[in-house]
Amino acid sequence: MDSAGQDINLNSPNKGLLSDSMTDVPVDTGVAARAPAVEGLTEAEEEELRAELAKVEEEIVTLRQVLAAKERHCGELKRKLGLSALEGLKQNLSRSWHDVQVSNAYKKTQETLSQAGQKTSVALSTVGSAISRKLGDMR
Repeated sequence: MDSAGQDINLNSPNKGLLSDSMTDVPVDTGVAARAPAVEGLTEAEEEELRAELAKVEEEIVTLRQVLAAKERHCGELKRKLGLSALEGLKQNLSRSWHDVQVSNAYKKTQETLSQAGQKTSVALSTVGSAISRKLGDMR
């Protein structure tokens, strides 16, 4: 089965093709061949496990290729829709800011700061009045 060299994305316009720039993370099957067998395994069990390992490693490679193809397709769709990374970041920040504003902690903090601001305003007004009085007395 030579599916490792094909794009299996059924919706892809490049069905069955891979990008030349795509690179795979190599799977070192030599490590499994050099590792000593676990005691208690028969030769047949060990061979069966090695075959299963090779199959799983091949599936991993195929899945990486499919994921890369899906990411490319996603990028193409976003580009065609005019969605840029900056636009996505802006939407995420906007959504996060909204979430912060509706959170209880934010509301309590906002309320506390508002009260502190009001008290500070009253205190500064009182100090200002006292200074004005003193200056008036000095004249």
